[in-house]
Amino acid sequence: MQSFVKGSFSVRTISVAVGLIVSVCTAQAELMVGDKGPGLQTGKWIQGEPVRAFDSNHVYVVEFWATWCGPCIASIPHLNELCQKFKDRGVIVIGQDVWDSDDAVAPFVKKMGTNMTYRVALDDKSHDPDGFMNSNWWKRKVNHHGIPTAFIINQDGLIAWIGHPMGLKERVLEDIVSGHYDLAKATAEYRKGWEENNQFQELQVKLFSALNNRKWDDAEAVLNKLTERYPEAKGFAALRLKILLGQKKFDQAYEFADSFSAANLTNEVWQNEMAWDIATSEAPDARCLGLAERIAERGLQLTNGKNAAVLDTLARVQFLLDKKEAAIATETAAVNLESNPNAKASLEKTLASYREGKLPKAE
Repeated sequence: MQSFVKGSFSVRTISVAVGLIVSVCTAQAELMVGDKGPGLQTGKWIQGEPVRAFDSNHVYVVEFWATWCGPCIASIPHLNELCQKFKDRGVIVIGQDVWDSDDAVAPFVKKMGTNMTYRVALDDKSHDPDGFMNSNWWKRKVNHHGIPTAFIINQDGLIAWIGHPMGLKERVLEDIVSGHYDLAKATAEYRKGWEENNQFQELQVKLFSALNNRKWDDAEAVLNKLTERYPEAKGFAALRLKILLGQKKFDQAYEFADSFSAANLTNEVWQNEMAWDIATSEAPDARCLGLAERIAERGLQLTNGKNAAVLDTLARVQFLLDKKEAAIATETAAVNLESNPNAKASLEKTLASYREGKLPKAE
């Protein structure tokens, strides 16, 4: 249960991450800014006049989304505003649904009403179970890893812009429509970013692989390179504790966890992750466990005691500190809070272990 709920880099999470990143690096040739857009081959049109093909009289914004995707829903008002501003200037906005059951889309669009007035289409799955648009557009934009992703197709049928729809500025669309957009410059900038992203991903693959295989010294070397080259990628910082614990450098691990926790008192994810890493390390001593308890309690305060994963972490630390009754009470609270059936079952199994006086295996 800990693997995904906590956001920590457990062995299971690392294995999945390796698979995802490798799939990114080995996918078919990626669509780039400056490339000719693949054909427009949609399924049923849920809203608006159908568009059968791109033409030279229009600029098209094709956005990939789904009804269950929170960021997609958050992007709808922005896209709708752009649609309204540019609808009389030859801009056509298409919400290309992917990954939904077909019967889920029409009710969603109807409910959105005037907040979602642009065209909406299902995917064509007549010859491809994944859908033509999904396979030929979104899957070839693997560097984005998800939805929403938007493409702008200019009057020449070329991809002028790719990105998250919330990052699409009115000025960009204005320049494309008016013919003042520097496509050559945009292409060069996009490709430079793509190359940098690939280098970043390659380092991630190496890091996760080293962690997954418990090659702690290799992991440390890659992490040092990552943090030096990409200081803005702060999400990797807490991994240093896992590496130090794996190297059995417990004094350094203690010092790092103590200072890092104190420096990030508003980040409940990192507090929880570090406490969990200490509690699941091979030989946590009493001093480290005491620190883990303090860190876990910080996470508990930040979440107002309403996060099952944080409670689960604290309960494990309490059990290791021989506070068995407290661990049972804390784990019981975690069980009562959890609504996901699978996660709840995992917590109940952990609770049963504590009641039996046994430390459950960390998953």
